[in-house]
Amino acid sequence: MMSEYAATNDRRGRSREKLANLVKTRSETLSLYSELANHRPFEADEVTSEALQEFCQALIDYAASAHFQLYRFISDRLERRTQVLELADRIYPKIVQTTDSILRFNDKYEEVDLTNGDREILVLLDSDLSRLGETLAERIQLEDQVIGAMTGQMH
Repeated sequence: MMSEYAATNDRRGRSREKLANLVKTRSETLSLYSELANHRPFEADEVTSEALQEFCQALIDYAASAHFQLYRFISDRLERRTQVLELADRIYPKIVQTTDSILRFNDKYEEVDLTNGDREILVLLDSDLSRLGETLAERIQLEDQVIGAMTGQMH
């Protein structure tokens, strides 16, 4: 039988691993965001189309990873520290809003084929991508608060 101390350390170790996965997925997504943004002004070409598809896939992976690596861990009450739970309860509704924005962006752009006539969407892509950048910045700031609380590095 595991001691309570060992169980807590095991749980915290798993939580740190989940957080590391989240940060890795997030970094990959931000890198692809930058790559896509560097294609401005957007052209209806294969390169932009592929960059958009790759970014949408990473974006969904990140949103899912955040949900499963962090929030599910908290919502399943595997996290027991009161201050972490209180912070998560306060922040979670804001994160849900950012997830909704991410999903709307993905739904709008994941099937877009710029090389086959979806050229009118290029006009929208620039402003939608800028708005999404603001959403991602807000989400990262919120996630970092939860991560800070979970790792004992609250500011």
